[in-house]
Amino acid sequence: MSFAELKATRDANADPQEPRAAPASDAPEDALYRSIPRSMLEIRRDSDKGRGLWAKRNLGAGHTILALPPYASALSTANLTTHCSLCTRPGASKRCPRCQIVHYCNSTCQTADWTLHQLECAALRRCMAPPSTSEQEAGIPNDAIRCLARGMWRRRKKGFEGDWVRRTRHFRFLCSHCLRPVKWTRCKLHTHLAMSLVRFLGLTSPQELAEYGIQSGAELAQIVAKFTTNTFTLSSPDLTPLGACVSPPVALINHACQPNAVVVFPGSKSGGKEPIMQVVAIHPIREGEEARILTAYIDTTLPAELRRQALKETYCFDCDCSLCRGAEAADARASVWCHKRCGGLCRMPTDENPFSRCFTCGTVLRDTDAVLDATRGGQQGLDKATAVQFTDPEKACQLTTNLIPILASAGLPPSTHPLLALRRLHLAMLIEDISLSASASPTSTPEETQTALDEAIVTATQVCAGLDLLLFPGHPVRALARAELGKLLAVDEPAPPAPGPQKYPPSGPARLRMALETLLAARDELRVGFGVANEGGEVGNAVREDIVRLEKEMAVWKLGVGNAMKDAGLSLSLAGKKTSLACESE
Repeated sequence: MSFAELKATRDANADPQEPRAAPASDAPEDALYRSIPRSMLEIRRDSDKGRGLWAKRNLGAGHTILALPPYASALSTANLTTHCSLCTRPGASKRCPRCQIVHYCNSTCQTADWTLHQLECAALRRCMAPPSTSEQEAGIPNDAIRCLARGMWRRRKKGFEGDWVRRTRHFRFLCSHCLRPVKWTRCKLHTHLAMSLVRFLGLTSPQELAEYGIQSGAELAQIVAKFTTNTFTLSSPDLTPLGACVSPPVALINHACQPNAVVVFPGSKSGGKEPIMQVVAIHPIREGEEARILTAYIDTTLPAELRRQALKETYCFDCDCSLCRGAEAADARASVWCHKRCGGLCRMPTDENPFSRCFTCGTVLRDTDAVLDATRGGQQGLDKATAVQFTDPEKACQLTTNLIPILASAGLPPSTHPLLALRRLHLAMLIEDISLSASASPTSTPEETQTALDEAIVTATQVCAGLDLLLFPGHPVRALARAELGKLLAVDEPAPPAPGPQKYPPSGPARLRMALETLLAARDELRVGFGVANEGGEVGNAVREDIVRLEKEMAVWKLGVGNAMKDAGLSLSLAGKKTSLACESE
């Protein structure tokens, strides 16, 4: 392929053209939409947001709106050796003997994926070969390029004639936010992705590109641009990012910072040949209301300014949802406690507008410079800690340990950014340390492990408190945080403290009771966030097993206490009888 052809990618973004192919109709017979249940949903067009999905009947919280495998997916490079490239489950031990890069659970998954992997396998071997020119880069392409390539191979494999033209030109039908004017940096990104894709596919001429049904570099640029703005995170049942995937029917659903539905991969005990992508309602949806999703868009625990920036840079649009418009009250994501301790919140001051007052008592916020300095330092520290989380975890943990008390003392509530993000990162590292201590040869004393466990419980409680102020009950992120807290409370105490004044976290039976109550609440929310029909997915089923185990432990403990009390009562009774007999004998 000539450079002139690839240069057209920039021209396509600078002066976008409408795609030549478009869905013939939104009728049920259009194969693109066959996976959308027409008895439940309908496709409508909005003057501002374009196409979207609306509910045709009332849907309850926890109802599964859509369930389908992704059109194409790819694991991130770091997960290629640890997860199955078909079903994405961990523990994949069967390596492809040809490329020696992709792994599978077993021969069943390997055989099922061979139709696409035989093409991917050759491409990966080309990538790992020494570069023939200085412009080429050796190495495995990222998940976005490999996901897009899998979609292209699938497209070519099925052919372009007849009905398949409509079914396989999915990338052309994705929402077209990318056709709006975008920054030069985005154009450069699309150009780089297009060139990387061409290299990965092994194309050397426009004629070879035409074999994929793409007639020009400009058309390829449009496909790449639409792909980047409609890609979803391929995740595990506990929302751990695993890679990238694309699903045109799911991409029809629009964004809102206060969504009523989420995209998850709940998983199941029975497993499956490939992950099932599900759209689940997280609170009741009334007939005619637009079903909105958030997972593949942005993190909605971020304050409005950061959300706007992320949406603009990545998805090329400005959000006008109720949360972004609601400027009449303090947003818990960007607030400061009133220093009068009335329980009210003040809006987070900014350099442009440092004035802020309590929305409850009207007191003017003081020491705004100190708040601004702490927040700026917290954001910088968060960026650094995130960057070195895996390469230098000790430094990352030191950063979070030092910054969290500074932000808390500055008056930030648990829901405010970057305090919430720092605590979530700190908690992840604490749990990792506790897990390593339990699995490897213990290098810490029981007392040190107990201290770390208690710190993790306190941090998890603060994270839950922050998320509860931001997310609806049943949101999967909130549900997982509560499940995590319950599991930490249920861990056996390596060095329980001596009896004394009550403190948090509690110890002994009180700790077990709190663990049980927390896990019960978590399971209720998991059944909403990951689907009632799924029983909360794999995480929900695991929590249910923890609940059963704790209930048995509590029953054994109660039985033991009861028996001890009976024994004590019997001993007292016998002692009393002996005393009585002794008195009578005298």
